[in-house]
Amino acid sequence: MSVLNILTAESSGLLRKKAEKVRSVNSSIITLLNDLTETLEAHQAVGLSAPQVGSSQRLIVVKNESSHLLLINPVISRSEGRQVSFEGCLSLPGLYGKVKRPENIVVRALNTKGKPYEMAASGRLACILCHEIDHLDGVLFTDKVLPSSLISVRRQAARRQDV
Repeated sequence: MSVLNILTAESSGLLRKKAEKVRSVNSSIITLLNDLTETLEAHQAVGLSAPQVGSSQRLIVVKNESSHLLLINPVISRSEGRQVSFEGCLSLPGLYGKVKRPENIVVRALNTKGKPYEMAASGRLACILCHEIDHLDGVLFTDKVLPSSLISVRRQAARRQDV
């Protein structure tokens, strides 16, 4: 496993492109998911998408308590309610802001064996999943930030709150 470099919005147009659907789950996809997990942990983040490390594939990794969710081709199939989430992003270092997100969602994806499954999420986990799935569509949290809520802070002090 490897810690991968994080692309920033200023340095890469890839973050604004829609990621490609994964056609088959193979060893290279599993390796990339493992590398995403290691990279997420190295940055003490809670979510990471393949486009953020230079791969235009529909893959995300999300930290959920003490485990990791590895999702292939995730889509939000249902959402309800509203909440405001304070978000940041490894690809937008030092920027934070409030974003309206659904309170509850259902996500469909493939697991690491290529089998489809569905999962429900609410609260903070729903926000993280929405944030990372947005990355797969070329959407950054700053596109959805509530007016006047975007702030810039020193990177070291804010590191643990990145989504």
